[in-house]
Amino acid sequence: MGKKVEILSVGTELLMGQIANTNAQYISQRLPEVGLGVFYHSVVGDNPERLTECLHHALSRSDIVITTGGLGPTQDDLTKQVVAEALGLKLVLDQRSAEAIKNYFAATGRTMVESNLRQAYFPENSMILDNEEGTAPGCIIQKDGKIVILLPGPPKELIPMFHKHILKFFKERSEAPLTSKFLRVVGIGESLVEKKLLSLVDGQINPTIATYAKDGIVTIRVTAHDEGGIPASLLVSDTCGKISSILGDAIYTDENEDLEYTVWKLLKQNRLTFSCAESCTGGMLSELMTAVPGASQVFKCAAVTYSTDSKTELIGVDAALIEQYGVVSKETALAMVKGIAQRSGTDVAVSITGYAGPRTGNEPVGKVCIGVVAPGSQNVKEFHFTGNRDRIRVLSVVNALDMVRRAILHIESGE
Repeated sequence: MGKKVEILSVGTELLMGQIANTNAQYISQRLPEVGLGVFYHSVVGDNPERLTECLHHALSRSDIVITTGGLGPTQDDLTKQVVAEALGLKLVLDQRSAEAIKNYFAATGRTMVESNLRQAYFPENSMILDNEEGTAPGCIIQKDGKIVILLPGPPKELIPMFHKHILKFFKERSEAPLTSKFLRVVGIGESLVEKKLLSLVDGQINPTIATYAKDGIVTIRVTAHDEGGIPASLLVSDTCGKISSILGDAIYTDENEDLEYTVWKLLKQNRLTFSCAESCTGGMLSELMTAVPGASQVFKCAAVTYSTDSKTELIGVDAALIEQYGVVSKETALAMVKGIAQRSGTDVAVSITGYAGPRTGNEPVGKVCIGVVAPGSQNVKEFHFTGNRDRIRVLSVVNALDMVRRAILHIESGE
């Protein structure tokens, strides 16, 4: 489309650092799927004068302005009023939205304050976007060659609305319909992924390849448009095949899914049960696994054996072994995983023990040992992670899940 997009995030809480601006991050990640790139991010507080100034500035330099926040029922929710005034439009009541708001309160057994109906007023001629997760609908306004999109602030409301309505809106208007596929990589850093793919990335035009990393996972987005009679889907598939041949089994999915979901699918497909024993991660792995819908089909139990004594009392690790090799050792990790597997009677189990920090003595912060047992295999590895406590714990969980994936698939563990 060749359009410039600006995200204008509204909320004093964002300026004060009370919450992170994850909405802008999400929108920026998704818009390339429909051929749009974000040129600017702006944040403004709940002040009508400053919001008006920021909106006029955004409209002066961008073709599409997406606002987030300020659609609620309170006096400081001013986005619709400011946008309407800036575009010279009247605010009009949408009866269907008003009824939906009334029905929402009736269904939840709550009394509706009359001010909630402010959420049913929109700039005239707006395309109204239903909010299935809350009471503040969004809208799309097209005027004088500009597109202004108003979305609610809470991510649990914004994300479904964006996915259902906004992506569809732009796909239908795209001059060159795009096809995207997402590959996810574990066990290889972003810089090494980029180096390995340099021959494909260098001089790319169609398809395009983009990478971004978070929490030990690298996501590769491949996007293409139809060209010379070749469907975009074929161009994307061909490039993904080349990437797969380079990165091999480090790619754990081509469905843009989280690693814990991939592991859950493998367990379910192979009719395997799962348990875990965690020390330094304090239940993070079991929380991720049980957050997957349908986790009860595979997940049997977890033990958070944070103290040395609990490793002995709960999962039967020999105290003498811990004394000899240390609480963070491959020997202890192996004893932990064997203990939880035996006591829970599960097919697959994983253990994590490590020093996440901060340092209190001479312990090597970042040293983590992970053990896995699965039908026909057992494996234990020692890792040395860098970063703060949170990063070490996250990387421990990611690598534990990857070891489980590899054990189920009978893939040699990556270095």
